[in-house]
Amino acid sequence: MKNYLEFERDIKELEEELEKLKDPFNKEGLSQIETDKISNIQSQIDEKLKISYAHLNEWQVTQVARHEERPKAKFFIDHLFTNFINLSGDRRFSEDESVIAGFAQFEGRSVLVIGQEKGEDLDSRLKRNFGMMRPEGYRKCIRLMRLADKFNIPVITFIDTPGAYPGIGAEQRGQAEAIASSIECCMSLRVPIIAFICGEGGSGGAIALASANKVLMFENAIYSVISPEGCASILWRDPTKSLEAAKAMKLTANELLKMEIVDELIKEPIGGAHRDKQHVLFSAKEVLQRYLDEFREYSREEIFEKRKKKFLSIGKQKSFKGFKDFSDKAYWIKKDNIFSFFKENLFKNKINLLIITALIFVVFLYLF
Repeated sequence: MKNYLEFERDIKELEEELEKLKDPFNKEGLSQIETDKISNIQSQIDEKLKISYAHLNEWQVTQVARHEERPKAKFFIDHLFTNFINLSGDRRFSEDESVIAGFAQFEGRSVLVIGQEKGEDLDSRLKRNFGMMRPEGYRKCIRLMRLADKFNIPVITFIDTPGAYPGIGAEQRGQAEAIASSIECCMSLRVPIIAFICGEGGSGGAIALASANKVLMFENAIYSVISPEGCASILWRDPTKSLEAAKAMKLTANELLKMEIVDELIKEPIGGAHRDKQHVLFSAKEVLQRYLDEFREYSREEIFEKRKKKFLSIGKQKSFKGFKDFSDKAYWIKKDNIFSFFKENLFKNKINLLIITALIFVVFLYLF
């Protein structure tokens, strides 16, 4: 049975009608299949899908990213890689079923594959803890990433989690430290790391495995510091304002690509990845092959430096847009340049002027 989202009601009705027409048996017995009508309805479905998915708002994208039938990490691991060997345990506490990790081969080349897995049905979701990793999961990944670095094996991660598990047991075992250590490990490796955000990339639970040389994001995936519902609950104390929160957070692939937080957007078929998993699989394989070939040309130190520069540059151009390069000492020799600095950058709008006036007023009150 297919699962439909709120904005897909018209499509649901058409597809139900289509299934009835394709079935040659009805209440009166065997009936003739109406080929022309089937073709007409299929055209309507395709057109509605095209229009609907071309104009999704941020909250609707979030719903698509969380779709139950969306291809998950296990699907990619099973179909993209061969000779996968699942490795378990962090050698400290226990095994974390919410993350699948192990060595495999991709097109004849050894790789380390790490995937956050939500599960396919209720039993598997409970087993996988809905993709929410515990400290032992991150420590398992750290152990394997260091092993991959030792033997010069590339790391491939699949991100799909609402966030790290917030339970008391996880906190007692050092959840925050485990996430921070995982980020530190990712940033320190001398082998390439390629991260796929294939569904929901939530908070530190996602970035712990997405501090990569290349962060690739599927068209209808999301990547944010908190869920839209969580953001709405904090800012407005009203989880129904999820759409407003999702818009403000800029969590879609298009927005993140503009800000250069992700490196490439992977297109999905019309109607989302869950409607044509083979198409998504082919796209992921093509992109992965391209980047692995690209990193063959770099030394271990170059790979490390490129990752370092990538994260240090995020937001830099936006933050200092409009400012000149004042690092040159010769600029400050002329007194006129000092005044022009304040004129061009501090007094160029009313908000800055208001802030400066307020600061002067506070200083005046303090002194007198």
